[in-house]
Amino acid sequence: MSQHGVNTSRRTFLIGATTGVAVVGVGAAAVPFVQSWQPSARAENAGAPVKVDVSQLSPGERVTANWRGRPVWVLRRTDAMLNSLDQVRDQLRDPESDEDQQPEYARNQYRAIKSEYLVVIGICTHLGCSPSYVPDGSSNLDYSGFFCPCHNSKFDIAGRVYQGVPAPTNLVVPPHSYLSDDVVIIGSEEGETTA
Repeated sequence: MSQHGVNTSRRTFLIGATTGVAVVGVGAAAVPFVQSWQPSARAENAGAPVKVDVSQLSPGERVTANWRGRPVWVLRRTDAMLNSLDQVRDQLRDPESDEDQQPEYARNQYRAIKSEYLVVIGICTHLGCSPSYVPDGSSNLDYSGFFCPCHNSKFDIAGRVYQGVPAPTNLVVPPHSYLSDDVVIIGSEEGETTA
């Protein structure tokens, strides 16, 4: 106790405790405010951009994201998959991607910004079924691609449709860009759209 009868250790404790409670209160108040900056599930279904981290994808692996209520596949293709694209060209309905099923920057042999990554909506263009990913040439395909078992539509590893199947067009490539080498943003073209 000081000479004036004031207990300074008690005062220091009370000041520290009050400051601690205030800091916790400010933090608790800030959490909902910061969370409000994130798009809600409703906004994401309505079309808010979706970020996909591809840093953990090994060649041949695929990850599925949800954009506008639809599955979007991001596939990291192997060198063998990329090399197979020329081999099936004469069997495809739209090998040059002339139909408007992709943004202009994906109107190429790979239907992609970066040849290694395919970004495509995982819905068959026939009746809206979800095709199966066939990475190893099993099923009805003699190479890697996508197969829709409902009506036997098949697509190559760039999502290009074969001739003589019910699906009329290639799989849809959504608008997308790269925020970095490891992050694709689906539904936004504000990042890099060139390889």
